[in-house]
Amino acid sequence: KASVGFKAGVKDYKLTYYTPEYETKDTDILAAFRVTPQPGVPPEEAGAAVAAESSTGTWTTVWTDGLTSLDRYKGRCYHIEPVAGEENQYIAYVAYPLDLFEEGSVTNMFTSIVGNVFGFKALRALRLEDLRIPTAYIKTFQGPPHGIQVERDKLNKYGRPLLGCTIKPKLGLSAKNYGRAVYECLRGGLDFTKDDENVNSQPFMRWRDRFLFCAEAIFKAQAETGEIKGHYLNATAGTCEEM
Repeated sequence: KASVGFKAGVKDYKLTYYTPEYETKDTDILAAFRVTPQPGVPPEEAGAAVAAESSTGTWTTVWTDGLTSLDRYKGRCYHIEPVAGEENQYIAYVAYPLDLFEEGSVTNMFTSIVGNVFGFKALRALRLEDLRIPTAYIKTFQGPPHGIQVERDKLNKYGRPLLGCTIKPKLGLSAKNYGRAVYECLRGGLDFTKDDENVNSQPFMRWRDRFLFCAEAIFKAQAETGEIKGHYLNATAGTCEEM
């Protein structure tokens, strides 16, 4: 009799992704989810489903599972405990191997951990309660190209706090009036001013116009005070090239 090869079909997540014997590693990303399973779904199955759907799993067995090492790349639900005082709520602890995530990408990490798993039908409710990010992953984030020391060097301000403010109202000013407000603040003694986070390139004030009037305000304030001044412009844009 010929041996049975690949056979597709639905199987319980807990058979592969619930591993209570697993000992977490220092390099694992650890997540704690508050899970409310649908009626009839065991908590172990719900926790394993979260681990599976946020890593290598899907609702059925696929033949391409044999082309990789699931034991190396899969997320693991390694512990489940009931939430005290809450009916049918559990904390599911899930460990993710570091290789699942792109280095230096918060977007990729959260897309995986809190992505489509929140629409999973086996769960009535799901909430990410806590997240432990290992040092090995944190070190892949380069951070800003320079820090406070470079800012002080550019402004030639040392030995005291840097004083600045955000221009208000943050929305509605024309570029000319925005530049006027920047000038008054810098002329009055501030070291810098800045855009609010939702000031970008709206119809009432295009980015290029704001840049030109802010530059004029900075140069004028510098000439009158003899100090170096600055303004931080929000450079949000659709693409890195546009920025």
